[in-house]
Amino acid sequence: MKKIEKGKISLTISIGLTAFILILVMVTQFKTIEETDITGIEVMREAELRSELATWKTKFEEATAKIEETENKIIEYSQEIESNNNISELLQRELDEAKAYAGYTNVTGEGIIVTLTDTEKKQIEDLDLINLINELKIAGAEAISINDERIISTTDISNVNYRFIMVNTSKDIGRVRVQSPYIVKAIGNPKYLESAINIKYGFLDSMKSNEKSASYVIDNNITINKFDGSLEYKIATNVEE
Repeated sequence: MKKIEKGKISLTISIGLTAFILILVMVTQFKTIEETDITGIEVMREAELRSELATWKTKFEEATAKIEETENKIIEYSQEIESNNNISELLQRELDEAKAYAGYTNVTGEGIIVTLTDTEKKQIEDLDLINLINELKIAGAEAISINDERIISTTDISNVNYRFIMVNTSKDIGRVRVQSPYIVKAIGNPKYLESAINIKYGFLDSMKSNEKSASYVIDNNITINKFDGSLEYKIATNVEE
């Protein structure tokens, strides 16, 4: 975005300099006309006057052409600036979408909320959450969280002594511990998400057959918070195309 702003500033400066130079040329020409010795012209012969008149007419036409050229350039540069603004808006929109999919913005929308709860007989395991997350992703979930912790591409879900589950490894906050009840929010098409977990022999059937507690509700106004940590490549580097 900084490159775009610098480009717009440079373009504006170029327009100003071009217009200034052209105006200086026209002012110089008109000033020359004003400083012409009128007395000398009066004593010129008719032929010389006609020749001089033709010369000044030519200069006037050239000055007029310069004015029209300047106006056309201003219009052209204005359109280019407007075009750059459109490109800037497009890039900003794409950046916002990329941030949303990467988990770096708060998002809201319709979807499903699934609650998994430990019971006296059975406790929720990491694989239960992993399977649920995978089912929701396959069904087109655009954003997912567990107990308000955003699920991103590097999220790691692991069990620790059956007491709590850890998610989201990052440089800043390390692993975050979450405990039962596990409230999984997913934003996406509610019908697809519901069908994915409620299909016969699917996730909910599997949980029920293993005597584990799982329930869900459809919600038209789900909010999923952004990922608060930061990611940093330690080994991988970007490849310039």
